[in-house]
Amino acid sequence: MERKTVAGDIRNRERSKKKFLDAVGQILKEEGYTALKVNNIAAKAGLDKKMIYNYFGDADQLIDEYIHSQDFWSNVKDEKVPTLINDGGKSFSEDMLRSQFDYVFENKELQKILLWRLAEERTSLKKLANDQEEVGEELFKSITDPHFGPKYRQFRAVMAILISGVYYLNMASSTNSSMFCGLDIKGEEDRQEIKKALSFLIDTTFKEL
Repeated sequence: MERKTVAGDIRNRERSKKKFLDAVGQILKEEGYTALKVNNIAAKAGLDKKMIYNYFGDADQLIDEYIHSQDFWSNVKDEKVPTLINDGGKSFSEDMLRSQFDYVFENKELQKILLWRLAEERTSLKKLANDQEEVGEELFKSITDPHFGPKYRQFRAVMAILISGVYYLNMASSTNSSMFCGLDIKGEEDRQEIKKALSFLIDTTFKEL
């Protein structure tokens, strides 16, 4: 009987922790990181705020655990890299940029995380950025650096501009106007034009470099 009670307590604790973590994600997506306050999180989870301190220590540690639990870069990790690459990484670079453009657009929490990362210094956010850099470094070293040889840094500079553009356009569309250079970033037709432009720029870069 006692074992069942202990097991039940553990299950209840895990369910409650998940509710708090889900609440952080919901608030982040709907209201942004400035709304991540103890009372707001507890209300969204439908639980007593004292449980945050019991389970996580404080709200900051809860938020950090939420950030650590997210795999925001899963669509560009090396398990997504094709086993055979015979074009110096051109097709992979195109596909990665185009898929990342859609992925950031669809993932509202990631948009808020990206904005948060620019506005506030936080260890867990820095780790998230470092993780992203490590993934990118592996991809560059194993795929495109060998192809471009001494010009590898020029290609990386082009990718830096393109990736930051992918992030910015999606973040801007969710916070202010969805119009940019006369294109509707939320409109499917104009989003397709941007993806065509990404392909064009990668194709031109490979030809020129």
